[in-house]
Amino acid sequence: MTAKLKSPAHSSELKVDFPADHVLLLTFNRPQSLNAMTPTMSEDLRRVLDWFEDEPQLWVAVVTGAGRLFCAGADLKAWNNAQHENKRDEQARIVGDVHGFGSISRRQSIKPIIAAVSGGAYGGGTEIVLNCDIVIAGTGAKFALPEVKRGVVAAQGGIPRLAQIAGHQLASEMLLLGRVVDAAEAHTRFGFVNRVVPPSDVLPTALTVAQQIIANSPDAVQSTKEGLLISQKHDYHQTLLTHVGSRSSTRVYGGVNIKVKINHLQLDIDIERRSF
Repeated sequence: MTAKLKSPAHSSELKVDFPADHVLLLTFNRPQSLNAMTPTMSEDLRRVLDWFEDEPQLWVAVVTGAGRLFCAGADLKAWNNAQHENKRDEQARIVGDVHGFGSISRRQSIKPIIAAVSGGAYGGGTEIVLNCDIVIAGTGAKFALPEVKRGVVAAQGGIPRLAQIAGHQLASEMLLLGRVVDAAEAHTRFGFVNRVVPPSDVLPTALTVAQQIIANSPDAVQSTKEGLLISQKHDYHQTLLTHVGSRSSTRVYGGVNIKVKINHLQLDIDIERRSF
């Protein structure tokens, strides 16, 4: 049972729960600071998500924020302290930070990650949202990539992901203007929000979607997710070849799940035939 799992050690800045079998719920837990990302929270997320990747009992992750905002981006005080103390080269840090902002914005997980967004997300918080597979947002939630207004760049994956999802012109509108968009526009015009629901329904809806995913074969879901990731890097033909030859596909076609599903499908066909 998932409830018996023990996650890696983490600080109080991150809450880790198992709301249902095979589901991991991660809650950014700095509501007094609008869940601005600190080095501590980022390290917590890296440690827990790396564990999630390797834990066979966990199939889906849901990410949300405590309080009135999903994530306000980076904790600017911590960032400024690091800059003034000259402890790191920012460009080298970005390149070396393989999973991106909050260990999510550039993470290439073959397990689905769902964002449950109440209030909104700004800067790196929006970059996290853009890299999630399914996004549930509350009515009135706001999204922005305002980095150009601050003399910095949305360099943790937000630029290529938004361009891929929304297209060049719409991505330019958000990125070059630093414009704020609401959940309705993010859903209907920009295309990076799947569903807009009342704020009180955000997390329950995300957990319902997680349940719908885990009702499917975990091997097939993970192979399909990997195919989506591969398609971001290659053309149609190369994506097909790379995906079919991947380890996740081998696990699907040689595993127990496909045999069970085929047996169930054959049984359903036999029953349907007898009904005629």
